[in-house]
Amino acid sequence: MLKHLPAALIALAALPAAAQDLPDLGGRTVVVVTENAYPPLQFVDPATGEAIGWEYDAIEEIAERINIEVEIQNTSWDAMIAAVSEGQYDMGMTGITIREDRAEVVDFSDPYMRSEMFMLVRADEERFDDATGFAADDELLVGAQPGTTPFYVAVYDVLDGDEANPRVRLFETFGAGVQALRAGDVDMVLTDGTAGQGYVDANPDLFKLVGDPLGTEDFGFIFPLGSDLVEPFNAAIADMRADGTIDALNTKWFLEYELGQ
Repeated sequence: MLKHLPAALIALAALPAAAQDLPDLGGRTVVVVTENAYPPLQFVDPATGEAIGWEYDAIEEIAERINIEVEIQNTSWDAMIAAVSEGQYDMGMTGITIREDRAEVVDFSDPYMRSEMFMLVRADEERFDDATGFAADDELLVGAQPGTTPFYVAVYDVLDGDEANPRVRLFETFGAGVQALRAGDVDMVLTDGTAGQGYVDANPDLFKLVGDPLGTEDFGFIFPLGSDLVEPFNAAIADMRADGTIDALNTKWFLEYELGQ
């Protein structure tokens, strides 16, 4: 993470930072859904079986600041946006990129993080070292979750714009794509720099990041359209940014935790 964290934090610092008076929601229960498959934002600690991560710490902070009780539930990524849109859950969190098409069916919070996207490959990969080199070799495969930002970047920014391109192998979770990369079933996965560097720090003999960043993405929490939770969450995010809590979470999860793997 040391290589990419400063740029991410500089970008984050440029986001609105004015603290606000925080509302009190009176201990209201908020049902939050996540996937637990996107370290270091949220994942299951293999040593303890506990669900942990940046977003878990953030939602705990938000709960204290606006006086809510949080109930965590789990679902797959491909079902999450639709389920939140339909009101099955009050909020969703899993490193969800803020995009205009998604904003037609769910409301987003203000961004809580900005990240750059990189190519994660096996540590011994020598056939390509950037997106152009990958695209030029028809034998190379990329793994991605359908409907995610990495999927669309792979299709439209790396390959030919054909969403049915057979060079894109689909997986239900990001972690499954990484395991396929490790096994040699695909040759690259796209990931934001924070998660990708976490895999590299934990497994330097297995993985590396190559190439220049392929763009930036802002992450936000999602809510059903018209949710009255958006403004309280935005107020809490601004408060956490202003008092340094977000910086502390970044240090904990993108430096201290990953370097300890």
